Amino acid sequence: MIADITSLFDLNVYTDKGKYVGKVQDVQLEANERKISGLALGNINKDMFDVETRGVIIPYRWVLAAGDIVIIRQPNVNLGEKSEEAEEM
Repeated sequence: MIADITSLFDLNVYTDKGKYVGKVQDVQLEANERKISGLALGNINKDMFDVETRGVIIPYRWVLAAGDIVIIRQPNVNLGEKSEEAEEM
């Protein structure tokens, strides 16, 4: 359990497979439930996310561990990795 929300800021985020995802820029909170609902990431890995924005919000339920870095579960969905077909075109 995170004792202080601010301890998450500027931590690097990696998947449980060791792939860099991004850096925590902000935390999304559910005020009524008094819990963290998401992490806003900046400096995102463009190979993982096919988006034009500078950041993304990932659900906090993906987080497996947080300490010196944040480790998230490898998403089951393809978040934008280019397929081999797209690279051939």
